[in-house]
Amino acid sequence: MMDALAPVTAYIGIGANLGEAQANVQDAIARLARLPGTSLLDASASYRTAPIASSGDDYINAVARISTTVPAEELLLALHAIEAAHGRERPYRNAPRTLDLDLLLYGDAQIASATLTVPHPRITERAFVLVPLLALAPAIVVPGLGPAQDYLASVAEQAISQL
Repeated sequence: MMDALAPVTAYIGIGANLGEAQANVQDAIARLARLPGTSLLDASASYRTAPIASSGDDYINAVARISTTVPAEELLLALHAIEAAHGRERPYRNAPRTLDLDLLLYGDAQIASATLTVPHPRITERAFVLVPLLALAPAIVVPGLGPAQDYLASVAEQAISQL
């Protein structure tokens, strides 16, 4: 175990389109709040979006803001454990899923490891990430890319509706 880090504010993208998608998103938020070394600061409203580069039912999406002392790689493993608890399978890229948790931002860190890329590589390309992220943090800056607000116009054609 690494030495405890100073608390970092991180943002987690949450999505589901199989099973009880809305309940799965809400349960994921509750599970994030219970992670050791982590506290839930806020969560966006839920949004309905059509699948992108995929098929299946519409997705339910949200973004959670947490404060954590867990290192980024360990946090990713904890997110995968929450997905697994919901029966997440990965048969192919962009497959429909019971639950998807993405580490979008980890403080102002820029991470490029074999298992983790932060900021999330498609954070500025997806309305289902940008809209709830900006609802939580209107002035947020994506490290290395600039204000998230600057990318909203480029995703304006992606249908998204708040539930």
